[in-house]
Amino acid sequence: MDLNRLKNLALSETGFVFDPSTGNTFTLNDSAIFILKSLRDGSTAPDIARQLTAEFDVSDTQAGDDVTDALLQLKEAGLVGGVR
Repeated sequence: MDLNRLKNLALSETGFVFDPSTGNTFTLNDSAIFILKSLRDGSTAPDIARQLTAEFDVSDTQAGDDVTDALLQLKEAGLVGGVR
């Protein structure tokens, strides 16, 4: 994962993301914002899933699925590579 690239993303509180390296823009929901911020802070995927269960009161399964889905979408957008 390119942590510098993630840190260079402009992220608004409403979920609007601007990638200055490509000019692409994205809109994220609340859980995806949380996941992106956690990735920028260096959290691993399992850590993020645990944090999601507390922050959003979702099941472990739902949190794991949300992290997996968000990481796939971020990867497809070219924003992340392999994530621990």
